[in-house]
Amino acid sequence: MLVKLSANCQVAGFAIATVGWILSGISMGLVEWRMWYMNHPLLASSGVTSVGMWRVCIYNHESNTSKTKMCYRYTYHDDFLPPNICVGQHLLLAANILGLLGKAFIVLALRNVYMGILQKNVTCNPFVASGILNITASSCILIVVLWNYYSIISMEGIEFPLSFHVPFKPDVQEVGSALIVATLAAFLLLLSGIIFLSYTFPLDIQVHPEV
Repeated sequence: MLVKLSANCQVAGFAIATVGWILSGISMGLVEWRMWYMNHPLLASSGVTSVGMWRVCIYNHESNTSKTKMCYRYTYHDDFLPPNICVGQHLLLAANILGLLGKAFIVLALRNVYMGILQKNVTCNPFVASGILNITASSCILIVVLWNYYSIISMEGIEFPLSFHVPFKPDVQEVGSALIVATLAAFLLLLSGIIFLSYTFPLDIQVHPEV
């Protein structure tokens, strides 16, 4: 009975980790990390710029009915990217890989529990491994979120190429939807990691030796 209850709790943690991992991947694809609003008479008249981790999209309102959009995907040769974007790209990639590994470990752990082959004194506890991986992934995402949030509240600018027709700093800078999605992903991965680390081995679990 204790085995089932504890395992069911870990299944809930697995579901939470899965949602967090999916949201982490979604946040990587979204461009709305930092929203720039500008009203520059020469560069971007009544324009909106979405600054993402992998690309930037510029929306210009040329008239009441006309709206143009131009997106540019970053490359490794772009030297205008600030450190929060360059480092953030690697941290988000690491978070997704760690989250995937965490899912693999928890699947193995749940399989062992339901088959009754998990031992308390195993050298590598898959529950602990999954918990550590998910918490580490959450930390990576949280660093990116906090770094970008600091860039927003401190009104840090980006020296985009002149061909983008975007000023160094916007008139108004706000948090984008991608930042909110990433924050939720970090919270869910952290919560799942705590659940996995809190797993207790029931004393009445049976060990089935291999024949």
